[in-house]
Amino acid sequence: MEIYLDNAATTKPCREAVSAVMECMEENYGNPSSLHKKGLEAQLTVDGVRKIIAKSIAADPSCIYFTSGATESNNIAVIGAAEIYGKRKPRIVTTSIEHASVKKAMEYLEGKGFEIVRISPDRSGNITHEAIVNAVDEKTCLVSIMMVNNETGYILPVRRAFYGIKKKYPECITHCDAVQGFMKIPFKAAELNADMISMSGHKIHAGKGVGALYLKKGVRTESRIFGGGQEKGVRSGTENVPMIAGMGAAVKKFSRDINERYSEMKRINNMLRQRFGETDGIVINSGEECSPYILNISVPGIRSEIMLHYLEEYGIYVSSGSACSKGAKSGVLSEFGLNDRLSDSALRISLCGENTVSELRTLAETIEYAKGRLIKSK
Repeated sequence: MEIYLDNAATTKPCREAVSAVMECMEENYGNPSSLHKKGLEAQLTVDGVRKIIAKSIAADPSCIYFTSGATESNNIAVIGAAEIYGKRKPRIVTTSIEHASVKKAMEYLEGKGFEIVRISPDRSGNITHEAIVNAVDEKTCLVSIMMVNNETGYILPVRRAFYGIKKKYPECITHCDAVQGFMKIPFKAAELNADMISMSGHKIHAGKGVGALYLKKGVRTESRIFGGGQEKGVRSGTENVPMIAGMGAAVKKFSRDINERYSEMKRINNMLRQRFGETDGIVINSGEECSPYILNISVPGIRSEIMLHYLEEYGIYVSSGSACSKGAKSGVLSEFGLNDRLSDSALRISLCGENTVSELRTLAETIEYAKGRLIKSK
């Protein structure tokens, strides 16, 4: 038996997504740019998914662009917008807890002469909307804030921050990396006050290699890939029709019950919190207001990798942090105020709608058993 609890890294593709992918690979295999029937069929599939994703965030389908994944979406948004709007306004505001694809993009822009303002959590571990808004001034061209932190599940005040920014500086471009929020936390593009929103396929039970970028009408971004001008020049390259179809199938399936699924995740997350809270030697690093899809804990005295591989022997899969860091320290936990002892022993448990109370009880029992055995063996 396997218990998969690393859904923030990637999810198992749902049957609907797999079927959609296979249908395109076996039958609907045309190039959307071709003028014949097979090309038209492929183009209609892509346009259909564009409408599905747009509907899920209450946006215009013409504002949805397909990419190879959220990393590319983030790079197009952050670097592309900075190159367009940053010539006279070379200041960018972000946070110190962003995903690597935004963090590295910011470092690249910093090397190009941009002033990057990184807002860190305060002493209570929070980043307030006031702190974000107050960091913006007349020289700020872009603000990029993630919706949900991928390591702790911390939900950032994007909606309130972007509202305040647009009220004071309407020309400032706003970008949200919504990867850990899309299909988990209901939101509408307009209510979010975001000019750009990054989304991923493989985090929502579709396949890897596909993502989307919402680009509000009138907002421009410099192209990062040059070629045949697909996706209206925002992202050249033949569209990955099978994976786009799979993403559409997943969005169509999971957009129907976001609120119900959120409530269920909250219920089982709280159960797990209560169990760990009653166990000596386990520290909960995720606050109660974090996304119920992610729970970060530490077992001081047992390094993350040791516990991770111990759980793996029992068919239980969790993470020691962001999969994008490949085991290296990301620094996010220290930004939230965790000391080295807690950071070195941190485990990220990330849920999906298929996880059950029984699976989480087994996880808790195994961690409690491992804690006794591994600490005694030292």
